[in-house]
Amino acid sequence: MNQKIEEILAAISDLRANTEKEIEELRIKYLGKKGEVTALFEEFRNVLPEQKREFGQKLNVLKNAVQSKIESLKENIAETGAVKSSCDLTKPGDRMELGSRHPISITREEIISIFHKFGYTVAEGPEIEDDWHVFGALNFPPEHPARDMQDTFFIHANDGNPVLLRTHTSSVQVRVMEKMDLPIRVLCPGRVFRNEAISARAHCIFHQVEGLYIDKGVSFADLKQAVLLFAREMFGEETEIRLRPSYFPFTEPSAEVDVSCNICKGKGCNICKGTGWLEIMGCGMVDPNVLEASGIDSKIYSGFAFGMGIERIAMLKWQVKDLRHYFENDVRFLRQFETVI
Repeated sequence: MNQKIEEILAAISDLRANTEKEIEELRIKYLGKKGEVTALFEEFRNVLPEQKREFGQKLNVLKNAVQSKIESLKENIAETGAVKSSCDLTKPGDRMELGSRHPISITREEIISIFHKFGYTVAEGPEIEDDWHVFGALNFPPEHPARDMQDTFFIHANDGNPVLLRTHTSSVQVRVMEKMDLPIRVLCPGRVFRNEAISARAHCIFHQVEGLYIDKGVSFADLKQAVLLFAREMFGEETEIRLRPSYFPFTEPSAEVDVSCNICKGKGCNICKGTGWLEIMGCGMVDPNVLEASGIDSKIYSGFAFGMGIERIAMLKWQVKDLRHYFENDVRFLRQFETVI
């Protein structure tokens, strides 16, 4: 029996298996009902009493060794199977599709970058505002007909001062004039809200960039020069501008700014409706009442303000004909801007 035990111990040290089926066959060969180790336990009954202790210990060692070997083979198979089921790490990885910045973000950053070169800093404010900062401080008295120019989302009245979604980022300019030391040269980008029907040329949510410059001796000529420099930086060095008289409650005098069509070079096309000009912004000299409402002496200081819709600039820059594309998250549309830096 000693010789048989030694033979089995020597044999199991060299056992190999590549499949679960082979492992099960080895288990049956040694530990099954008719297995070699099981047969030794049957033979143990015939051992002399004085030898049972010695042979009993050796059989237990043998059985434990076989069981340990079987478990070790199972673990090896499990690890090998896991490697086979996973990806081959030596292969090249799958190509990652590049995303892109949104065209509104691209245009916003370009506008800010242009005015940054002119010395403008960025100022931001809350989208939920009170009536004073959106209307009152900007020369919109209660019941003034100019309030009808903008359809407003009012939220509720707060101690007689209604709270609303801002209709323009001019409210940020008011907050700047109230707190910032003079002179002031800021750019106010942000999202605004108006109660308008959604169409190819209008939306209830859109983005604006407004600028404000206040100092001693600021004139309309300074305003025109700033607008011209911006237009040529944005649309090309050959761009020309024209200013048409207009009306805004917070500026006087006021003007609408057109740029020469960069598609037809002023000859007339379907984009500019045959006029050779494209409207890009409104502007004007800050009304003295607005300066005084924010605690600025209008007899000493003057300034100009301008504002433009980012969607409008983006539409002109990339010839997008439907404003709704900016809000639909259509991947086919957004992929067109993957190469835009």
